[in-house]
Amino acid sequence: MKRFVMALAMLAGFATGAQGEIGDDGLHKQPWMRDTFKDLREDLSEANAEGKRLVLFVEQRGCIYCKKMHEEVYVRPVLSDYIAENFFVVQMNLHGNDSATDFDGQETGQSALMRKWGILFTPTLIFLPEEVEDGQTAVQAAVAMMPGAFGFQTTLDMFTWVNEKRYDLDDGEDFQRYHARMIRERQENAAD
Repeated sequence: MKRFVMALAMLAGFATGAQGEIGDDGLHKQPWMRDTFKDLREDLSEANAEGKRLVLFVEQRGCIYCKKMHEEVYVRPVLSDYIAENFFVVQMNLHGNDSATDFDGQETGQSALMRKWGILFTPTLIFLPEEVEDGQTAVQAAVAMMPGAFGFQTTLDMFTWVNEKRYDLDDGEDFQRYHARMIRERQENAAD
C-alpha cells in the first residue's frame, strides 16, 4: 500500500508541474532560469551573493533530450523547487550567436564558446564552484558536468551531490557511488 501511495504522490507531482515555455531562441524556459548578460564572472558573483550555486544549462533548439528534461524531469516540484532554492541557472545556446564571457575573460559568441569548451551534446549541465581560479574556463573549473538526459532521481541526486559539496569529501564516494547508495536507500525505505 505504501508503494501505491508513493507512486500516486509522484504522479501527482509530475502532473501538476508547469512545462515551461519556448523562448524566441527556441529553447525551453523555466521560471528559475536567469536572464543575464552571460558574463560568467558576474553570474558567479551574483550567485554567491544569493547563497546559490552557479550551473550552466547548455541546450539547443529542437533538442528532443532537452524537451524530455523540461517536460518530464525539471517540472517535478521536488526538483524544480530544489533548483530554485539552491541554484543560479544560466542557459547557454550550443548554436547561439549572442555573446558570452568566460571566466578567463574571453568574450565570444556562445557557439564559439561551446566549441572552446568541447561541448558536443545537449543538454549538458556545468556545475561551478564558488570560486574560479584566474585564467580558468568554465569547463576547467567545473566541479561536475552532466551531459545528456537523465531521469528524475539521477538528476535530483546530481543537484544534491553538488549542492552538498560531496565532491570535496575525502570519503571515496564519487557521484556514481553516491547515486548507487541513494538508490539502495530509496529501495530500502520503500520496502518498509
